[in-house]
Amino acid sequence: MSGGRLHLQEGPIDLVIAAFGGPRQVQRAYGAAEERFTGLLTELTRELRLLRQPLDHQPPSLKGATAQQMARACWPFRSSYITPMAAVAGAVADTILSAMIAHEPGLERAYVNNGGDIAIHLTADHPLDIGVVPSLAMARPEGFLRLDAKSPVRGIATSGRHGRSFSLGIADAVTVLARSAAEADAAATVIANAVTVEDTVIIRRPARDLDPDSDLRGLAVTVDVGPLSPQAVAEALDNGVRRADALLKEGLIEGALLALAKEWRSVGGAILPRHGRA
Repeated sequence: MSGGRLHLQEGPIDLVIAAFGGPRQVQRAYGAAEERFTGLLTELTRELRLLRQPLDHQPPSLKGATAQQMARACWPFRSSYITPMAAVAGAVADTILSAMIAHEPGLERAYVNNGGDIAIHLTADHPLDIGVVPSLAMARPEGFLRLDAKSPVRGIATSGRHGRSFSLGIADAVTVLARSAAEADAAATVIANAVTVEDTVIIRRPARDLDPDSDLRGLAVTVDVGPLSPQAVAEALDNGVRRADALLKEGLIEGALLALAKEWRSVGGAILPRHGRA
């Protein structure tokens, strides 16, 4: 791809990868990414039945390393309905990046972007700038974030009702910073679900009616949102902020940015929008 990036795609997995360093280092890192990517979807598919089961009091008996990482990332949220699939995109990004760094530990920096869920490798004096979108429907950055090696953040994920997966909430976008992409992915899902309010303009349907194979089964997911009053927007965002604040205090996230109807809320001070309220 342009800029010397690598594109890997199979089924629902769509990765944009960039590595920085010497030309041979980058080439070998990309080779390691391709090698690990081969068969990864099949590896996950073999355990799909367990991965679609909600987590309860006992961890699932998963065999694959990526599947196990998905379950670990979602485990702290098991008091509410969640399956390991909530962290699949982030865990895949982590897996590919780990393979690259294991093969080429001397890379200056690298990232694996799986549809907006991003695993990051950073070293001293090599920061990375990340654009943050106000809506998954528009996908135009309006917030910006610079990460450096001193930050504990190594994963970024964005969730919302316009994303690739169903959402119980009405957020246009919830971007989360965490110590891995899988952890960010799971937390973004949970926070986006919390951005909601009772209002007649919100249309929901059981997930299984939209996709018989959905891991959300009969849970009501958001399919449309009409014009919301300023009070409804504020209440929905307040609900999401409370959830994000709790996760921040528990050490499960490093920061979050919540967006709905052109309003922004920042948690943890880690992300600042170019426009809007933080």
